[in-house]
This record gives sequence, structure tokens and C-alpha cells, in this order.
Amino acid sequence: MGLVLGNHSNIFANGDTGWVLICAALVLLMTPGVAFFYGGLVHRKNALSILTQCFLAICIITLVWIVLGYTIAFGPSTLGGFIGDLQYLLLGNMEHVDHPSKDPNAVTRSPLFMVFMMMFAIIAPAIIVGGFAERMKLLAFAVFLPLWTLVVYCPVAKWLWGNDPGASGFFDLGNGGSLDFAGGTVVHFNAGIAALVAALVIGRRTSFSEQKSLPHSIPFCMLGGALLWFGWFGFNGGSAGAPDRFAVLAFVNTQVAAAAGGLSWILIEWIHRGRPTSVGLITGAVAGLVGITPACGYVDTSWALVIGCGATTASFFAVNRIKKWFTYDDSLDAFGIHGISGLWGAIATGLFASIEINPNGRDGLFYGNPEQLWLQIKPVLYVTVWSGGCTWILLQLLKRTIGIRASAEHERIGLDFAEQSLLAYDAHERTDVAAQDRPANNSSV
Repeated sequence: MGLVLGNHSNIFANGDTGWVLICAALVLLMTPGVAFFYGGLVHRKNALSILTQCFLAICIITLVWIVLGYTIAFGPSTLGGFIGDLQYLLLGNMEHVDHPSKDPNAVTRSPLFMVFMMMFAIIAPAIIVGGFAERMKLLAFAVFLPLWTLVVYCPVAKWLWGNDPGASGFFDLGNGGSLDFAGGTVVHFNAGIAALVAALVIGRRTSFSEQKSLPHSIPFCMLGGALLWFGWFGFNGGSAGAPDRFAVLAFVNTQVAAAAGGLSWILIEWIHRGRPTSVGLITGAVAGLVGITPACGYVDTSWALVIGCGATTASFFAVNRIKKWFTYDDSLDAFGIHGISGLWGAIATGLFASIEINPNGRDGLFYGNPEQLWLQIKPVLYVTVWSGGCTWILLQLLKRTIGIRASAEHERIGLDFAEQSLLAYDAHERTDVAAQDRPANNSSV
């Protein structure tokens, strides 16, 4: 069995196909964006470990997706819509669909749709890295990647995106009216919950303290944030399936929410701390991007501005208050940014969505449909239980078998040298690497 394109001489001439392929490449670029964003925030002795983990996700999840992941997420429904069957195992029974957005009954058989969805599956576990940065063994992460993708991510994608037309059941959230245009719940909230659980299971870093230390490379962080922002146009705009007015709406709303989020964060910093920061600026923009993701194709642009500001406010509170109150070590605020902003985005969709803006969506609370708010909260509850519970079980299994945490000595000298015998910067620093053990609570703010 294999991927079959058929004899379509115009495969690259079609506008819809070209649009989705370009957007898929943009979404792939977001994972190196995460790598640089996270890599700049950690100690220099762990910069390579972050880059390696993120690029490892690209390689492993690509193979997992084509062998088994895609058919679980988008195969014809089985077990009451809980997962897909094995019809697309190893990409069997696939066929080229010229207009994926215009043929919903055939879209899941399209290699074009498959590869676009692959990029979402890749970035989700890369986001989780921020919850346990600087202390998880590379081998444990390499095993965790396929397990989490198959057990957690693929079923969640099935519930919201992969239900068969006309299907109904306990897990048929998408057909039941829950909206997630581009992955606010499927990707970001899902990964955020998993990151929080991972931070709790693995425990704090040995050097964790209440005292914050500066990121080792703010330019790295800004570069990563810029790549994320750029790639997000493919993430959201490509989810329209065609270069149509809904793609334009998603594109515009993405830019507005990101700008509102970045500006809101530094204004909050200015008020509370007396000065803004460049890391806060790009962090706020990412929070705004996460917040608008589920709503970008369903809301008016004025609401995109509100969503961007709301995402930043909620995430700033989570990062600077909730994390301190509970003293968990969400190293790079994967839960504080992706989890909290993803939660707000899901709720905001239930408030501000309008069928006047997108007839394929539904009206939200502000447009006379209070039921939609519940329909947005419902998948959040599903994902909290499933992602949180399964992530905990997977990590406990790994903890009791191959072990998940690096030794205290490896943490002290840094995972770059301990696991790869490499350093990100000057090789002469090898003799001084043991001294690079400053207090570390490298939050993204």
C-alpha cells in the first residue's frame, strides 16, 4: 500500500492545491520556530537539546503519521467516533482531490489534506517541550513522541476534525457543533495540558528557584517568535482549504490578534514593572496567535482584537501569578501560553462566532446562541481529561521503565554536553561547562 496520486497532469496547476501546499510548508516552519523560541529562553548549556528535541519531532512524527497516525485521526469512524479505522494504514486507499475544500466527503482520502494535517501533528508535541525543558532525557522524549501522538493527539483530532459527515455520537464533537477552525483546542490547549502534566510528573529542575534568570539568547527567542508568526498564516489561513474569503478573513484576524497580543503584554509589563521587554513583546504576540486560532475563520476582525488582548491578559496572569502560587516548573510556559490562551480562544469562539461572517460556522452567545458556549467548553473538558490522564499514564510508564529524567549531574553540566558531547557555542567552554549552573526559572517573560 502507498500514496497514490493518480494521473493528474494538472496537480500543481490548481490554485487550491498550491495554496494548501504552501500553507503546509509554512506550518512546518513553525516547528523550527518553536525550537528557536524555546532554545533562546533556556541556558546556553541546553540550547542544542531543545533544538534536537524539536527537530526530532519532525522526523519521528512524519513516519508515525503516514504509518498509523493519519488513519487513527481521519479514517472512517469506529468505536462510536472515538478513532478512525485502519483504512488509510500506510496511506492506503488514498486519491488525489483537486478541490479539497469543495469535496468534504472525499477530503480525508486526499494526500494533500494528509500532509497539511501532518504538520499540525508535528508541532503539537514540540510545544510540550516547553513544560519539561532542560531535564528530560532525549531517549525518553523520543519514545514519548510517538506514544503521545497516537494515544492523545490523534483521537482528539478525530473528535473535532475527523468525524464522518452525518455521524453522531459521544465523541463526534465537530459534527455536534463544536468549532475549532485551526487547532486552538486540538493543538494548543491539548499540548498545554500535556505540558503541565509533564512538568508535574518530572518535577522541578534541580536549579529551580523563585529568582528568574535572563534567557541565554534573546535574539534567538525573537527569531523563533518571528518564524512562528510567519508560519501561523499557513496554520490559520491554510485551514480554509482554499485561497478564498475565509482564508483572507483568517489571515487578517491572525495578524490583528498577534499585534494586539504583543502590544497588550508590554503595556501590562509597563504598568506592573515600569518597563517593557522584548521577550514580553514576542510572548504576547504568540499568546494572541494561540487565542485567535480556533476563532480566526468565524469572527469579525473587531473581535480578533478583543481575543488577542484577552489571550495576553489571561496568559500573563497564569505565568506571573498562577505558576508562582502553585510553584510548578513549567519551564518555558507551555501551559501558561498555549494552554491558557487556547482555553480562552475556545471560549471566545463560543462568544463571538457569527454565521454572518462564516455560514459554515455557528452563532455564538453574543449573536443569540448561548448553546455555542457550552459546545466550546465541552471539547475543553474532554481534552483536559483525556490529554491530562493519558499523558500522566504514559510518563509514569516511561518513568518506571527507561526513566524520563536526566541525572542531577547531567542537569548541572547541561544536556547538550551530557547527551551529545556538543555545545552550542565555543568549544573551549567545555572546560567551564560545569560552572554554568545559575539559578534557573527561565520563563518566557
